[in-house]
Amino acid sequence: MECISVFDMLKIGIGPSSSHTLGPWRAAEQWINELKQKKCFDAVESISVDLYGSLSLTGKGHATDYAVMLGLSGADPETMPTENIQTIIDDIKASKTIKFNNEKILAFDPSINIKFNKKFLPFHANALVFTAKINGKNKKSTFYSIGGGFVVKEERKNAKRNKEILKTFPYPVRLGTELLEFCKNLNLPISDIVLENEKSLRTETEIDYELHRIWNTMLECMYIGCHTEGNLPGGLNVRRRAHDSHEKLKGNLPYNTPQEWLETIRKTEVKFRAILKWVICFALSVNEVNASLGRVVTAPTNGSAGVIPAVLMYYMVIENHQADFSHIKKFLLVAGEIGSIFKKGATISAAMGGCQAEIGVSSAMAAGALTELLGGTPEQVLIAAEIAMEHHLGLTCDPIGGLVQVPCIERNSMGAIKAINAAELALDTDPENTKVPLDKVVSTMWETAKDMNSKYKETSEGGLAIGVNLVDC
Repeated sequence: MECISVFDMLKIGIGPSSSHTLGPWRAAEQWINELKQKKCFDAVESISVDLYGSLSLTGKGHATDYAVMLGLSGADPETMPTENIQTIIDDIKASKTIKFNNEKILAFDPSINIKFNKKFLPFHANALVFTAKINGKNKKSTFYSIGGGFVVKEERKNAKRNKEILKTFPYPVRLGTELLEFCKNLNLPISDIVLENEKSLRTETEIDYELHRIWNTMLECMYIGCHTEGNLPGGLNVRRRAHDSHEKLKGNLPYNTPQEWLETIRKTEVKFRAILKWVICFALSVNEVNASLGRVVTAPTNGSAGVIPAVLMYYMVIENHQADFSHIKKFLLVAGEIGSIFKKGATISAAMGGCQAEIGVSSAMAAGALTELLGGTPEQVLIAAEIAMEHHLGLTCDPIGGLVQVPCIERNSMGAIKAINAAELALDTDPENTKVPLDKVVSTMWETAKDMNSKYKETSEGGLAIGVNLVDC
């Protein structure tokens, strides 16, 4: 059984894609560490990168080449100033050199040293091969970006390490039924079960610090998205809509910080249409930031990063004006656990499962987390997650131009609204009357993913990606 922490599911990184941007970036970092561990980093004479499958087909639109160069340069996606990205890339292109891990300068022409290969490698649709020339010989290392910023060398190569970590988990969970059994036996909500598992890896002070960091990143991301206007980069000329929507909703109260902004929203008029518009605005804002290479939190991926912040913000500003960090903590712990169940039993990679693996999973995560905050039982939490996913089954991934703009940004707003709807349905549901358990929808999602034609799996070879021509935009 794979050990997955909440902080594996919710990771801070740079957009636009967790599998196509953050994953390759982290793979470059891992390769550098690999070279250093083998004591051959200093002997590297030249480097090159081959991208395969989905990473190649939509790599340009997802800035995979940028991510690889930034990773090879030693930049950290969690901390580097995002405004420096273009400067670094432009310097590499102009000088045709790269400062490898910010330590040694090597010849590097992106148009030559990064190759896009449409061929798919057997293990996963997102593959990249790093090659280093050392003492005149080419040494290759293959990585797979399997979704959500997770990177592996080969199938379950890390399984032994994960099992060892799992032994420290007091309550190991693979299935929803196992999670409910722990809740029943210990008479605890899901968030408390998850917290006990996390405490076996780090102190509660460390847990709180990281959860604060995640929420603050989410809040800042929504704030930036709601206060930035213009068009998104990439050539589709997609106008940012969160800013325009926010201007109509925000009222006249002054604020200077994201937290003050949150407080002013609590004082705005609350009608059904206004609530819908706020949730939509929050979701759009995050994914507009993501689409412009901004900093977001994978939840569980970059492409679906807007759903969870939007639903949590909805709870904070609409449902409970007294909500504080304790509520944020519960929400994120539950969301992370539900996401891990989908990752263990199916996939969170659109290249493997279509958009059901991203927006569907994020909607399920948000629905379950919201249900606990609204007083739902553990059974109702999983019912909400199941309902949310059930109505995303079969959702394809067909980004126009390989960009996470159309239809991806709007899908986050739809996923957020569905999550709230699913939570309300679950709260009015007697678990005894449930027909479809969470574990069944997880396995069904995986079977649907395996049956789905590859052209609907983040390859931009089907659906809207070919139905809408770039010239139409």
